[in-house]
Amino acid sequence: MPRWTQPQRVTSGRRRKPEIGVDPGRRGARGNLRVVFPAPPDAEPTAPGAVRQPDRHGRGCGGAAGPRGPASACGLPGASPGFLPGGQGDPPDNMKSFWRFLFRKSLPSTSLCQVDFAVVGLGDSSYAKFNFVAKKLHRRLLQLGGAALLPVCLGDDQHELGPDGAIDPWLHSLWEKVLGLYPVPPDLGVIPPGVPLPSKFTLRFLQEAPGPCPPEPHAAQADPPSPPSEQRPFLARMVTNQRVTGPSHFQDVRLIEFDTADSGISFVAGDVVLIQPENTARHVQLFCQVLGLDPDQHFTLQPREPNVACPERLPQPCSVRHLVSQHLDIARVPRRSFFELLACLSPDALEREKLLEFSSAAGQEALHEYCHRPRRTTLEVLCDFPHTAAAIPPDYLLDLIPPIRPRAFSIASSLLAHPARLQVLVAVVQYRTRLQEPRRGLCSSWLASLDPGQGPVRVPLWVRPGGLSFPQVPDTPVIMVGPGTGVAPFRAAVQERVAQGQTGNLLFFGCRWRDQDFYWEAEWKELEKRGCLTLVTAFSREQERKVYVQHRLREQGPLVWELLDRQGACFYLAGNAKDMPADVSEALESVFREEGGLSGPEATAYLAQLQRSLRFQAETWA
Repeated sequence: MPRWTQPQRVTSGRRRKPEIGVDPGRRGARGNLRVVFPAPPDAEPTAPGAVRQPDRHGRGCGGAAGPRGPASACGLPGASPGFLPGGQGDPPDNMKSFWRFLFRKSLPSTSLCQVDFAVVGLGDSSYAKFNFVAKKLHRRLLQLGGAALLPVCLGDDQHELGPDGAIDPWLHSLWEKVLGLYPVPPDLGVIPPGVPLPSKFTLRFLQEAPGPCPPEPHAAQADPPSPPSEQRPFLARMVTNQRVTGPSHFQDVRLIEFDTADSGISFVAGDVVLIQPENTARHVQLFCQVLGLDPDQHFTLQPREPNVACPERLPQPCSVRHLVSQHLDIARVPRRSFFELLACLSPDALEREKLLEFSSAAGQEALHEYCHRPRRTTLEVLCDFPHTAAAIPPDYLLDLIPPIRPRAFSIASSLLAHPARLQVLVAVVQYRTRLQEPRRGLCSSWLASLDPGQGPVRVPLWVRPGGLSFPQVPDTPVIMVGPGTGVAPFRAAVQERVAQGQTGNLLFFGCRWRDQDFYWEAEWKELEKRGCLTLVTAFSREQERKVYVQHRLREQGPLVWELLDRQGACFYLAGNAKDMPADVSEALESVFREEGGLSGPEATAYLAQLQRSLRFQAETWA
């Protein structure tokens, strides 16, 4: 079940502190502008494009959020604290300690009286908690005495111009405010917009390919090895890769199983696995051809700034083929900052003119029509601008193209039922736009192309906690609503609970056709026979009027109310974020009114209380 949603990001703040030579009572003194933009492991890094804007105006600091406040200086020129929550309105793991500190009740209301701040959130309005952390952070900073330079800005991926539709005017106003308070010093000029900033790294090509590295000596370890992570993923052997939808079904959905023996990986129902995909060999070859690169040439990577680290996943030395296939996300739809930098690097007048149009505020509709609407990839854009692509200095590759991010999938199996195994349900993303070649999801298409029957297949992966946690109190019933691939985490939950002797499992499952996309039909029916599961199905296309899971919820209203109100059941929802979550919530409130005799406001309050007590949990994706 893919969960590669557009995460929500927040950037905020400018801090005035005595130790950086700022007189709190004197406006216009030179200060620091601090940028911090932590992110969860599967986040797509969109913030740095805006974050690097201060590089043209001065020097400050940037980094990750720490447990006691914004990060210490790490040498990034320019710098304001920023945070990135997940799609459910929760802060990421590497921000939670700072979040808890910020919301301590013991903090005095004057804690930030010497701080001016501004908050911009990057989110997706298809989520119920759109930019939730940005709004909450803005309110909390005000409560602690901070002074808002600007109203909170809520960037939205659903806007026809993307987040830039809101962020462009906000950034313009921000720089007017900041430069009014802290003018650029006379000895430091502003870099003009058309001049590229120095690249973050330099690539030093080797004359000869390096020989094989000698194996590292195995030192005695007092502590057990840490579990796999993004920096040290586990290369899991793919055991099976089976299509589970009918041959005539419009979508290819795969049940994929991995062997996790001796990996140190442990998980429970509700956890997610992160998989690191790679580009196809055909795309790698075309990219190298367009840019005039030798895929077999090796290089070493050197950061220009002393406190900037090289990407941990890139070996040193590294081949161009490895860089392009496993690091550069050439299959993504490029953002506006890509065209801005490309225009700076272009030697061709005609191509540069078009690139400048796409990177300008006035050219965003043209960019939307050219790039975003048809979902044109970075590689396809480079093919459309061949003179510019051939002139790109290799040093700028990592500035121009972001790294491939891992994709998160809900784990669809339990270790109690399948020891040393991990299963995922993957819907292969493929659709058409006006472009000749179909659009394909990078990770799902890559996984679908792997055939363990043709030889050993290894996939880099690791596990982290997900957004669903199932009750630990014995005999607590659970109600699960999982249409389509949203049923994946509930299969893990049912397997885990049945192995523990828990039989109060009510599952609502919906799909189009019983004989085409009824995932795990035989398994569900066997559990029903054993009295371990109550299954309610909705096959939307098998009758004239479409029937969805929310309709079945209303039909089962007496049972749902009995379980929730009298037996203390927990309610879980997983699936597409577009319409289904709102429809299910509306159906629940209808059940509360009809079966519980509640008024409209009382039904809404009842649902809100379930959410606050974590008896209603949802994990959805766009």
